[in-house]
Amino acid sequence: MSSFLQLAFLLAIIILTAKLGGYLSTRLGQPSVLGELLVGLILGPSLIDITHLSFITNSHLSETIAELGELGVMLLMFLAGLELEFKDLARNVKVSALAGSLGVILPVGLGLIFGELLGMDFSHAMFLGLTLGATSVSISAQTLMELKVLRSRVGLGLLGAAVFDDILVILLLSVYLALEGGGGGLGAIMLVIGKMILFLVLSVAFGLWVLPRITRVTARLNISQGIVSLAIVTLLFYGLAAEVVGGMAAITGAFVAGLMFGRTQESHQIESGLASLAYSFFVPIFFISIGLDVNIRELDSSALWIAALISLIAILGKILGAGFGAWAGKFSLRESLQLGIGMVSRGEVGLIVAKVGLDSGLLSADIFSAIVGMVLVTTLVTPPMLRASFRSPKPPPAVPQPEG
Repeated sequence: MSSFLQLAFLLAIIILTAKLGGYLSTRLGQPSVLGELLVGLILGPSLIDITHLSFITNSHLSETIAELGELGVMLLMFLAGLELEFKDLARNVKVSALAGSLGVILPVGLGLIFGELLGMDFSHAMFLGLTLGATSVSISAQTLMELKVLRSRVGLGLLGAAVFDDILVILLLSVYLALEGGGGGLGAIMLVIGKMILFLVLSVAFGLWVLPRITRVTARLNISQGIVSLAIVTLLFYGLAAEVVGGMAAITGAFVAGLMFGRTQESHQIESGLASLAYSFFVPIFFISIGLDVNIRELDSSALWIAALISLIAILGKILGAGFGAWAGKFSLRESLQLGIGMVSRGEVGLIVAKVGLDSGLLSADIFSAIVGMVLVTTLVTPPMLRASFRSPKPPPAVPQPEG
């Protein structure tokens, strides 16, 4: 079987089983993303290991699927940004800043304390804390879209908080690595901050003043699906600029690109064109690819209790930290709880940060395995917890009135 046919087989199985898993999940009253994540675990090395079957001889297929999945999460975050009004997001900036900041600071602090209790030195304990500060809002964004509450106060606050979370985690990580390696001190820190500000200023300026003009010109040209193609090119360049210029996650750039296109008259045309492409092909591959990256069988049994405690700290740290920030920003207790739950998932972002620590020698293999377990737990529990938090409470039973 040729390499292409092997890829075609894997993609067919991945998309088919993702949709079946999502359907079964909704039938059980859960978000479809939960079923897709569980299917990814079944297809991954934890059970079937679909990319290493006997007739799969192309060793690069795992990388190809992972890269297609990265395109899926970028499309997902672009569509999330496309649904939102820039002015509505700006009105929630106080809540976003408080929830995003406290949602990083509390888990990082708790992770540092836990690492110290495990007998780690400060450097290793601090990096453990940093891995708990990350969040992956793509899982929550998909769940909120299914619940049709993405444009609610909680949805707006959550996505804004995720941007602040991404900025703060990358900033703390960059500063920590610079200080740990003895490279640059204050100069390196200011460079990291400057690059983030430069990306945000340039991306917003381009989106406000240049992008609408390019969109109008493209709409007048006789190009097949020209507007949709322009949107794809733009979100890819925004994602590229986020990483290369700003040192941030590509999904943050894709989200900002969606916000910018949401201001144009062609936003509905873009949404209808990209939604079909994203949800039929790329997004299911992304959710499955998360499970393909995790091998439960490699988790050291001696580290299971550490993984359980780290997972508990990760969940409570985000709910309490981000939730308190939302409450301080004048959200109700229920809205604060919903926002805090939405920040729990670590997803691919948590794995990336943990891999940096492993490669730098700042995390041992046992702790890395425990963090992988934490990422898996937080990713799986977020959709059902989020759905439950939005479920309307049942009204109290009516009290029969006495006759006469």
